[in-house]
Amino acid sequence: MNFSFESTALRLINGLGSAEIQPQFSRHFSEKPASSVASSECEELNRVLILTLARSMHIICSGDEMQPWCKELLSTIMQNTPHSWASHSLACFPTVLSEFFSQNNHPIENKQLLKKSVEEEYRNWTSMTNENDIINHFIKPNTSPLFLCLLYKMIWETENISPVAYKILEGISARALSANLRKLCDYLVNEVASSNGKEFIHKCVDSINNMIWKYNVVTIDRVVLCLALRTQEGNEAQVCFLIIQLLLLKASELRNRVTEFCKENNPDHWKQNNWHEKHLSFHQKYSEKFAPDESASHPPLPVYFSNVCLRFLPVLDVVIHRFIELPIQHVHQILEVILDHLSILYKFHDRPITYLYNTLHFYERILRDRPSLKKKLVSAITGAFCDIRPPNWCVSDQYKMFLQSADILWNPELTYYINIIRRLAETVSGKNVFYNTDWRFNEFPNATAHAMYVTCAELLSLPLAPTIVANNVIDVVLKGYALIPPREIHNYINAMGIVLAELPETYWSVVYERLQEVLNLPKMLRWTYRFNVFELLNFKTVRQAMIDKTYAAILAVTHSVFHHMGCFKLATITKYIKEKLKPCVHTESQLVFLCHVFGPFLQRIEQEKPNAVAGIAILLYEMLEVVDKHHGPTPLEYMDPICDLLYHIKYIYVGNIIKNESEAIIKRLRPVLQKRLRFVTHLNIEDKHNEKPNEIQHTPATNVNNNTSCSQFPVTQSFSNINAQQPQQQPQLQQLQHQQQSQIHVQNLSQTVQQPQPSPISQMGGLVGQTAQQQQQQQQLTQQQQHQLQQMQLQQQQIQQMQQQQYQLQQQQMQQHLQQQQHLQQQQTQNANMGPMRHN
Repeated sequence: MNFSFESTALRLINGLGSAEIQPQFSRHFSEKPASSVASSECEELNRVLILTLARSMHIICSGDEMQPWCKELLSTIMQNTPHSWASHSLACFPTVLSEFFSQNNHPIENKQLLKKSVEEEYRNWTSMTNENDIINHFIKPNTSPLFLCLLYKMIWETENISPVAYKILEGISARALSANLRKLCDYLVNEVASSNGKEFIHKCVDSINNMIWKYNVVTIDRVVLCLALRTQEGNEAQVCFLIIQLLLLKASELRNRVTEFCKENNPDHWKQNNWHEKHLSFHQKYSEKFAPDESASHPPLPVYFSNVCLRFLPVLDVVIHRFIELPIQHVHQILEVILDHLSILYKFHDRPITYLYNTLHFYERILRDRPSLKKKLVSAITGAFCDIRPPNWCVSDQYKMFLQSADILWNPELTYYINIIRRLAETVSGKNVFYNTDWRFNEFPNATAHAMYVTCAELLSLPLAPTIVANNVIDVVLKGYALIPPREIHNYINAMGIVLAELPETYWSVVYERLQEVLNLPKMLRWTYRFNVFELLNFKTVRQAMIDKTYAAILAVTHSVFHHMGCFKLATITKYIKEKLKPCVHTESQLVFLCHVFGPFLQRIEQEKPNAVAGIAILLYEMLEVVDKHHGPTPLEYMDPICDLLYHIKYIYVGNIIKNESEAIIKRLRPVLQKRLRFVTHLNIEDKHNEKPNEIQHTPATNVNNNTSCSQFPVTQSFSNINAQQPQQQPQLQQLQHQQQSQIHVQNLSQTVQQPQPSPISQMGGLVGQTAQQQQQQQQLTQQQQHQLQQMQLQQQQIQQMQQQQYQLQQQQMQQHLQQQQHLQQQQTQNANMGPMRHN
């Protein structure tokens, strides 16, 4: 029963999708501890879980950062089942996993000490005569797990098993038996590696086969799985894989069962009326035994569904991956031989295309130098369905001809890539290109997912370098534009983005290389077009005007790829801008083009990876400084749109996070740029450059009013919102300016009135001949001036109240805009979570 649970768990772990592992585990570990996932006793299941996690991190490109739940899971696994990994396995792991196991590697057991312990235990076995003493000795909890090693030596020397051994096997728990099996595998590899001659290794394999098929001590799937997952280096690793090959192919028991089962059964068992009869017939011919006959105190339970062939399928998945990890030609040739005999089993695989895609994706670095092995993998897995699937169910016709030929290398023309992208584009559009099937019982939920995976698997299996394949896919639009119907061009661009986004980084990083080429074009360095940059980057405009499509086409392809990228892949945009694109930017047109590249994805980047936009903003300021110096005294044509983008980034995404960096760069820009960017860091540009000397000589009241006018309109909204409000605020701004001028006039008049008036006597040189009428007129004039002053002071208070109300209104509008932005982000997050699931 324990073996059945472990076999089922192995199949489920292997079937975990790459895109669903991390979100599911993160959600699960927020409620339950890591011990609820990691096995407490089965090292093999924990190893397979680590391999699956490594594959997932590689495919979704999340191997640069260790998530907290992942570290907790790995620590729990190492506490429960301490183990180590070979160097060639760590080379295939993502960076964070490789570093973790390099620091937490469990020391490997001394093989010579193991051999000495086995020989000592075997001497104890032969020296004991009392049956009870023998049984008590080997079933004690603290006894070394070497009993299977003793059985192996017993079969090696006597070709028989003592009856006492069966009683001991009954007393050994499932956990102890697994530990015994690991010791047996290590001992067997060490014995073969230290021996010479083929006869010795063949006799060793015969002894193990007798334990499996004759005495039913262990099962073939558990032995092969344990051998494949043991930590072996160098020559011992090659010996281990050779033993696996002989165990699978030297004896005919497994091959006969595979041939018989695949011939008489169909994977679509729900369509058969007599499936159970065939199942019983197979078990009558090849009965399943999970324990030695002599040790069975109770009759075995019947097998209602599974058999050794179906149980061996997930083991074969692991074996293929472990063979590929060791980059030795001889080992890969052994794998091709195994595939020739056992690949027919993939007809019953739950997810054959997904497994093929994961294998080609995860081991792309190794397989790119093994074109024959890639061809064998695709031919073996897809060929297993030749009698139950129509010809067009998977690979294209051209690739099928390549599989049927003896050629190892093949460099298809551009028409091949156009056809394969057309197939995906038509499928996404709803046209039935593939075979009709009931998608409820398929490994993919719909035809589009099926088309995406078979297309990616076919491109990964091409015997070409990743850069060649990716460039050809991009050239479907850039060079094959005339062969695509105008109404379908957007479908092709969308399909191209889907494909490139699901390929390894060595493929989709070619997009940045193509952007680099466009930035270095002579016409980009010196803009000579009669159209401005914004017009030539508008895909609709260049199509309708039939002008140069170079810039708009590569921009459309880039946007399509970025749109379909996962969050971890999209987060690498900062690294690629810094390393590849930023050194190319020297002119204003280059900077505008680059802003078009990443601008539409700022909000998603910020949602997926907080503070990532801050890094892009710093790079943008640095590039603006380079462009400013490169242009010299020449005026900047696109200064306002660039400044608008910088303000948008500041007030929507980064705030004051990069204040120090941006302020240092803004101080080095030309004065006109500094004036436009003065609200980014609130620099006093007028005082610094002394652009208006006459304004410095204003009265204190005038200076206060100027500062007030600047502070009354803080830039706290996005540029789209400000532009929308400008028509509404224009009359209000004009009214406020008029009121401010009136206020200045009132203050000047106030100063004039408050000055002491000279007496009439002093004005007339001491004469006292003034009439009473003149004195009365002077008093009336003074009263009128005082009344006018009071009215103007009242008007000044009203102006201040209106300004305060206007400021409060702007603050309310700003808060409403921010709330709308937050609501929009929440809706986009919900839509992203509820959007089309990526099936892995």
